[in-house]
Amino acid sequence: MRDKTNEIVSPFIRVDVNKAGTPTKISFSNEESFNFAYDVVDKIAEKEPDRRALIHISDDGKERVFTFGDIKRHSNRVANYLSFLGIRKGDRVMLVLKKHYHFWFAIIALHKIGAIAIPATNLLLKSDFEYRFKKAKVDAVLCTAEGDVSYEIDKAARSYSGLKHKIMVGGRRGDWKSLNKDIRYFSSHFTKPEGDAYACGDDPMLMFFTSGTTSYPKLTLHNFRDPLGHYITATYWHQVEPDGVHFAISDSGWAKALWGKLYGQWLNKACIFTYDFDKFDAKEILRMIEKYKITTFCAPPTVYRVMVHLKLENYDLSSLKNVTTAGEALNPEIYEKFKSKTGLSLMEGFGQTETTLTVANLKGSTPRPGSMGRPNPQYDIELMLPDGSMAETYEEAEIVIYVGDPAIGEVHRPNGLFMEYYDDKELTNKVWHDGYYHTGDTAYMDDDGYLWYIGRTDDLIKSSGYRIGPFEIENEIMKLPYVLECAVTAIPDPIRGQAIKASIVLTNGIEASDKLRADIMKSLKKNIASYKWPKVLDFTSELPKTTSGKVQRKVIRNNDYDKENK
Repeated sequence: MRDKTNEIVSPFIRVDVNKAGTPTKISFSNEESFNFAYDVVDKIAEKEPDRRALIHISDDGKERVFTFGDIKRHSNRVANYLSFLGIRKGDRVMLVLKKHYHFWFAIIALHKIGAIAIPATNLLLKSDFEYRFKKAKVDAVLCTAEGDVSYEIDKAARSYSGLKHKIMVGGRRGDWKSLNKDIRYFSSHFTKPEGDAYACGDDPMLMFFTSGTTSYPKLTLHNFRDPLGHYITATYWHQVEPDGVHFAISDSGWAKALWGKLYGQWLNKACIFTYDFDKFDAKEILRMIEKYKITTFCAPPTVYRVMVHLKLENYDLSSLKNVTTAGEALNPEIYEKFKSKTGLSLMEGFGQTETTLTVANLKGSTPRPGSMGRPNPQYDIELMLPDGSMAETYEEAEIVIYVGDPAIGEVHRPNGLFMEYYDDKELTNKVWHDGYYHTGDTAYMDDDGYLWYIGRTDDLIKSSGYRIGPFEIENEIMKLPYVLECAVTAIPDPIRGQAIKASIVLTNGIEASDKLRADIMKSLKKNIASYKWPKVLDFTSELPKTTSGKVQRKVIRNNDYDKENK
């Protein structure tokens, strides 16, 4: 049967669903002419100008509500302003805007012009910007006035001559232009480009730098079809509704923000909620859910790990209909604790900066604690062994996406899959060859088609001939009530080649001790095979993470190997 697709996306998307409402097939049409700004934002603004699009709460608690009519008018002003500055189709514009509401105005404006948006986090420093400016050939930057980030950009610009425009949001300094002041002089009507100046379909639209957990950040290039690839994400994973309010924890500098704070939500005409906080406070997040009657919520596992240690019964979470998580694998223990306290099942999902949602527990399915879920029907997912053959059930292998083989005239590039690593043919060919995109993540599939995450291919520990994924060991350690977080990595071992180390963060009030180490090892010896037992248990105050919240096992591993080599 076919889903009840709304009138905004029906010219572009068709989804078939089963009796449980789970999508089984998705097909697209008119992709070659699609531009999210005109075909979604402006069309909703024309039909329902007063429909809520965005609820924004600033760090000082000020509330702003924007309708789709507002988004159209404000984005038109920004588009006119940027066009006046000379920014054109194909130009590269970096957005360093935290969770400021101006981010939505700016990115929609860039889509209207056809310029390429490059979201970036405000936590970057001089060397980070130097690398990104040169790698992406950045023409202009829109930057928050808060903090020192504009000073870091100034330092980076000294060694990069290509930056034509520096535009500040929320203030003005030196030779920076002021967006807030300048756009007042520009019209809220924007003339849609025509002919070759109009951007759509396969034209480049977005560049994202990866989080850099396995190497120096790569630069992924996405086209104007990319927003269509988020329809399954929002409709069947987040399960947003036109009259609901969706809250996703993510800074606008990461690809995850566009999963949960823009494309799929507005394809469904749903209202986006964002809280522009500087410091994460789980209690404050819960108060926001309660006050604004959030209906759907998405956050990385780190957030839920904190929440399950709070008295959730003190908050009215009755408005929540669906909760989701992604960013790294979810420990089953956290799933069980959250469900016991709220009655809500955490619907885990998996994807990359290179993709949209690829594997997930979608609407109508029954999640299995610890499982990523089943493949998203818009991607042809398989599990491949190192020799290129496909894995059997329960056999650990790499997650790959079939993209077709040009040699036989068959090409299948799903909407949402990146075009290439920009200006790096060698790196692109390394992961995209022989008809498949190689994700670099490993998993196994059970008899019912659920995938179970093992780890990054470079996170695998090879000890005494065994290939050991860190996640299973981490899951066992996370079951202990006094453990807040942990990361399992390889350390050098003269006999085994590699041995196993567990870095553990304890909950508040728990002190590290030899007895605690003995208790943890006693528990592990009961529950996992002997070849998976850690050789070292290291108690630490925190784990190294990317600014998007992912644990950087590579940092721990490299530090240990550096110590060994000294």
